[in-house]
Amino acid sequence: MKIEILNAEVQLENDSVLLLPFEHPRNVELKDIIFEKEIWSYMGMNMNAESDFENYVVNAISDKNKGNCYPFIIIDKATSKVAGSTRYGYLNESSQKCEIGWTWYGTDFQGTGLNKACKYELLKFGFETIGFRRIQFSADQENIRSQRAIEKLGATREGTFRNNYIDANGQSRNDIYYSIIREEWDTLKNNIFTEFQSYNV
Repeated sequence: MKIEILNAEVQLENDSVLLLPFEHPRNVELKDIIFEKEIWSYMGMNMNAESDFENYVVNAISDKNKGNCYPFIIIDKATSKVAGSTRYGYLNESSQKCEIGWTWYGTDFQGTGLNKACKYELLKFGFETIGFRRIQFSADQENIRSQRAIEKLGATREGTFRNNYIDANGQSRNDIYYSIIREEWDTLKNNIFTEFQSYNV
């Protein structure tokens, strides 16, 4: 496993999406979309003011510097606009696993296929370059849209984690967990993500 790769700048892309390290100067463009209320319904935080955005950026970079995660900003190649953010989180070198999540998109970019393109690059790099054995996903029990998006990736639904996080209002929330393991990746790549495999840098 080569998790030390995440100590360097990682840039991933295909015909649809470009993923840049979160510290990239374009992160300021997240402000154009980040205050859309519906984005944060299941994210465990509120995003109402400039100070919320500033704290979000500072915390994401701080968590990266601590080795807890590797966050990206998402660029939609069709429009050349910043579309949202995602990350590798819960990095666990000893168990060779992580979670792909903390993902959000501006409303104009939801349901466009951008999420599938983004997740393909993260899964491919995670399994084939870093060498994870397990990549997991989670979604709030009431967030049916996110659950369906994860299921479209071919992930296996594993169960419900009760009281898994506390939301911005202090309420305990349940999460549904999914995973893809390394032994499944080649089959999923060839059956589900075929449209992204012809890309050449």
